[in-house]
Amino acid sequence: MSTAKSPAPDIAPVEKKKKSESSTRLYIDALLEQSYRHLFGPTATPEQPRKPEVVSIARLKGLLSAYLKSSDLAQIKEAFHFSDEAHLGQYRQSGQPYITHPVAVAEICAEWKLDPQSVMAALLHDVMEDQGVTKAELAERFGPKVAELVDGLSKLDKMEFRSREEAQAESFRKMLLAMARDVRVILVKLADRLHNMRTLGVTAMEKRRRVARETLDIYAPIANRLGLNNTYRELQDLSFANYYPRRYATLDKAVKAARGNRREVVGKILDAVQKALKEGGVKAEVYGREKTLYSIYNKMREKQLSFSQVLDVYGFRVVVEANVQCYMALGILHGLYKPVPGKFKDYIAIPKLNGYQSLHTTLVGPFGTPIECQIRTRRMHQIAEAGVAAHWLYKNGGADMNDVQKHAHQWLQSLLDIQSETGDSTEFLEHVKIDLFPDAVYVFTPKARILALPRGATALDFAYAVHSDLGNQCVAVKVNNELLPLRTELKNGDIIEVITAPYSKPNPAWLGFVRTGKARSAIRHYLKTMRFGESVQLGERLVEQALKSYGLNVAEISQEIWDKLAQWTGNKDRQEIFADIGLGRRVAAVMAKRLAVLISGKDGENETLDEAEALRLEEAVSAPVLITGTEGMSVQFAPCCRPIPGDNIMGYIGIGMGMAIHTTDCRVARRIHRKDPTRWIDVAWSPQPGRLFDVAIRILVRHNRGVFARVAADITASDANIVHIAMDDVMPQESAQLRFIIQVSDRVHLANVMRRVRTNPDVIRVARERPGERHQEELHAAHAMRVTRDRGEY
Repeated sequence: MSTAKSPAPDIAPVEKKKKSESSTRLYIDALLEQSYRHLFGPTATPEQPRKPEVVSIARLKGLLSAYLKSSDLAQIKEAFHFSDEAHLGQYRQSGQPYITHPVAVAEICAEWKLDPQSVMAALLHDVMEDQGVTKAELAERFGPKVAELVDGLSKLDKMEFRSREEAQAESFRKMLLAMARDVRVILVKLADRLHNMRTLGVTAMEKRRRVARETLDIYAPIANRLGLNNTYRELQDLSFANYYPRRYATLDKAVKAARGNRREVVGKILDAVQKALKEGGVKAEVYGREKTLYSIYNKMREKQLSFSQVLDVYGFRVVVEANVQCYMALGILHGLYKPVPGKFKDYIAIPKLNGYQSLHTTLVGPFGTPIECQIRTRRMHQIAEAGVAAHWLYKNGGADMNDVQKHAHQWLQSLLDIQSETGDSTEFLEHVKIDLFPDAVYVFTPKARILALPRGATALDFAYAVHSDLGNQCVAVKVNNELLPLRTELKNGDIIEVITAPYSKPNPAWLGFVRTGKARSAIRHYLKTMRFGESVQLGERLVEQALKSYGLNVAEISQEIWDKLAQWTGNKDRQEIFADIGLGRRVAAVMAKRLAVLISGKDGENETLDEAEALRLEEAVSAPVLITGTEGMSVQFAPCCRPIPGDNIMGYIGIGMGMAIHTTDCRVARRIHRKDPTRWIDVAWSPQPGRLFDVAIRILVRHNRGVFARVAADITASDANIVHIAMDDVMPQESAQLRFIIQVSDRVHLANVMRRVRTNPDVIRVARERPGERHQEELHAAHAMRVTRDRGEY
């Protein structure tokens, strides 16, 4: 019996009036009513408690007895009783006992003919998450394999996350990694999601849309990737029905109306195909199939068509005995109706990523109606419908079944590779979504090995698909023996040769065009690792400088002290503390003070050092941190003022941004300093900086022929590199202002460059460009030109 769920008793207002005898009685009655509802269901009352419904597993036993032994059935029955007892008093939103859900999930697994452990995991999949049953208890009762499966299916509700999205991503990560170890995890999860989607109609519209979107983005593509086509199509249709219920109802009504109108045409085509195959000596089963509502809707949306314009709502499937008969049937069909050029695909010679095999062709039938036909063997048909579940469904399936397992194993292994290179759960989920696209291009290595990549994949994706090290060291590619850029999009049949160099390393710009999750995660992993090492070095130097004011040395601090500091900060170890400091997530001075407190033994939460030590610390002066320019990404030179050696500088520790170096007279730096003075530290240039530095200069010149080339030659003659050039007209036909960004070693080098440029007779003024001074300087330049013109010097 299905009934609506009653709201929980409103106890809070009653609690405010508990001082009176009547209000106390009301309060107790409310508690009693709440207890009855918890025990007997959402509609129970103390006067008429709801009797627990008896759930039958007769259908489940019937499905299982067809392929399992009696000893297996006894174990599954025990799992049912355990789950039934654990979920006693728990009800679904529909009002049904909760145990009906695990039984329904187990029935779906039984329809796929999964093994006994999978069926038991289906019955027990919510006992850890909802009822607090431990993994050890399940392992002791039903074996470690069942416990592992249930654990992989359980969400991470007991952990705290910053958002619902992060919790969802972490749950997906755990589930997919468990799936990589044992594919049965995702099979049971898909059965769970399938039943939830079938019964989603009783929930609120907001939840229906959220779950439907999640199913379309993750679960349906996974079902497709594993070859469970029936499940894939049903999940899509159910998601469509729950996300756009009105569109679904309208389209469903239109399809039903069209069935009667097209029945005669479909019957005529079916008879003609069957007759032609029989005359050609090909024994085959032919039957029509209707496109799913979601695929019709997608076609209408993508091609901007009305329903009446979607002619290929119906298709035909031809099932034969042997591979050679597939091609014979194809020839007969092409002789019966004209094929549409470019609409033939041979998935027998080159299977899809999920192991799917068939011949696909589109024909022009009577009255110009397009006919989609799929031609496959009986074994291919079994694989197409059951996918990776065919491993249990047909254990003696032969080489074809092994190929399906091989494709599934390769994809599952790629999940482990992505996980090993990705620390963040949300990022991991993003990479997995990228890899769940059904379309693919098939390309070749120089040794004729076939690789399948997502549609739109680039030559760099190919390099990473072969091996991560090959992608990391890739410098160029040859596509069909032609040297092309790494971002070149691949097409079916391309032959790719990767050219590598030992000095090459991933470029952050690569993330802008790579298509596969494996390539993206490998590039990010390399960049993060490189930045982590640089941040650790910077953080250690900052801490070392900060500790000098306390008379301490990093090398003398014991591991025990570092462990206490890591516990206090929440970091894993000393390296992570240094990295956080280098990235600006923590302040070195604060960490140094905490280390001093820990070393003194006064590590209470609010305690400080003794009076003498405090006086010494107040008198200590911290030496500035030396900047060489070779610190890497953890130290950035602010583009607003472009500091160079010789300038007075200061460092700003931005949260999660490393350290930014500004000149002390930088207007931007002064504004930031007023808002947050605590994040600035003293820095100074190293006596021997290890690189060239960008600096902006502007040069006011007379508008004479060749002046631009002569100024550029003067700059390069002074051993300065030109990075960028721009030109502004100050007064038409009289002068121009040239703006250069050049690279110099220090202020002395810059002075030499400017001195050399001033020797040019066409140069009126040379100055280093400062932030916010551009408009003011243009006014000065215009005034100078007018004065020069008035004196007759121009």
